[in-house]
Amino acid sequence: MDMKRFEYLEHTADAEFIAYGRTVDEAFENAALAMAGLMIDPAKVAARVEKDVDLEGEALDTLLYDWLSELLYISEVDRLVFSGFSVSVAEDDAYRLKAKVWGESIERHPDIFRHIKAVTYHDLRFEKRNNIYEAQVVLDI
Repeated sequence: MDMKRFEYLEHTADAEFIAYGRTVDEAFENAALAMAGLMIDPAKVAARVEKDVDLEGEALDTLLYDWLSELLYISEVDRLVFSGFSVSVAEDDAYRLKAKVWGESIERHPDIFRHIKAVTYHDLRFEKRNNIYEAQVVLDI
């Protein structure tokens, strides 16, 4: 049986989801895919542009926050929407994330579903349950 990648939760004013992964890397990738899916159908976005992301954090939940916030920043500044994510998280003295993301110009997609203003710390969590990593995120829309 395949594991679901993410699920959207009911939220009165914002957008909320839980992303899943068998590994930390997979959970971070699926969280990015869930966030992208709130803006546009990632299956319709070509991988024309590649960006590198390199982040460091003290804990996995704050690294998740920084990861998604960085994707929003790149999307806003470079006017991109994303369709693919490859993440590697390593732990030494701190957690270090190295990722590649793929997408294309937002101008090619006038059918944006919604604008995401920010990632929030509200109900933010990253934990392992029953051998599956869960990343819960609330986005300000």
